[in-house]
Amino acid sequence: MTIKEAQETVDKWITTTGVRYFNELTNTAILMEEVGEVARIMARKYGEQSFKESDKDVDLADEMADVLWILLCLANQTGVDLTTALEKNIDKKTKRDSERHRNNEKLK
Repeated sequence: MTIKEAQETVDKWITTTGVRYFNELTNTAILMEEVGEVARIMARKYGEQSFKESDKDVDLADEMADVLWILLCLANQTGVDLTTALEKNIDKKTKRDSERHRNNEKLK
């Protein structure tokens, strides 16, 4: 699935199954909540925290998909074409950082 197809799929789901989009502020708050859930798993799986009994069945991929879902919703609501945005962002980073990271002693 392309990013464009993902945006279209989410929009179709929202307008048929989900009734309507939550407003942009609500979806921003939901995005922060979902990012927090990913952070929680990362802290426990790769960091020093241990899993709680209630966290045993967490699914990192599913939580990342929740983040992507809400981001796609926000892009649709605000008229952002994420394919174009990502392409521009990659170009910006390439121009800005092409030598910076190669010359970073911390990365060697």
